[in-house]
Amino acid sequence: MIELKTPAEIEEMRPAGRFVAETLVRLAEAADVGVNLLDLDALAHDQIRRRGAESCYIDYHPSFGASPFGKVLCTSVNDAVLHGLPFDYVLKDGDVLSLDFAASVDGWVADSALTVIVGTPRPEDVRLIEVTTAALEAGIAAAQPGGRVGDISAAIGAVAKAAGYSINTDFGGHGVGRTMHGEPHVANNGRPGRGVPLKPGLVIAIEPWFLESTDRIFTDPDGWTLRSQDGSRGAHMEHTIAITPDGPLILTARD
Repeated sequence: MIELKTPAEIEEMRPAGRFVAETLVRLAEAADVGVNLLDLDALAHDQIRRRGAESCYIDYHPSFGASPFGKVLCTSVNDAVLHGLPFDYVLKDGDVLSLDFAASVDGWVADSALTVIVGTPRPEDVRLIEVTTAALEAGIAAAQPGGRVGDISAAIGAVAKAAGYSINTDFGGHGVGRTMHGEPHVANNGRPGRGVPLKPGLVIAIEPWFLESTDRIFTDPDGWTLRSQDGSRGAHMEHTIAITPDGPLILTARD
């Protein structure tokens, strides 16, 4: 069921958005050559404790997960693009790292992700991240009151196709509120004018993710991490936004 938030409730969601945004910035700054993924998860856990927030991940156990996630942060490296379960891995020069973080503050959830290059960048990785970022921006720009969810999906897909990337629609954006995942689903490709109406009060996470040379993925033996079938690298960008009468409001803006 889709629940529209009142203007007052959207204001109550702002602290969660700020916390998630600030934590992602700290994590991105901490991600460097020689840093262990488990240390990044520990940093995120420390931020949660200091803020008095609650993790949306640690006990999360959807049907596609092998077991409760057990960590508070998703860390997807190189050919991993989504749901990366932190493990004992030390970041290397040139790694592509996607960080996905969601937390609840005062009962309201925010969810966001970004992708960074550790150390020396490769041009093809820079391009992939730039295109994924542009797709997120296009999706947000299309999230206008009076439109449809398909408008967002079509805007994201158009950016990917123009860059020559194929698109997987198994996982995408979603409703956000008291819980991390709700209706509606926001696919990363679609037809404009279709789907759920974009009404003021709708709060959703928009999250394009692309792989360099495939749209096919498989689940790692850890039961969570999703990797490209051909070993190509991925990028993932996400913001939680609210539809308002004046247009989209980015609750997880990292400014």
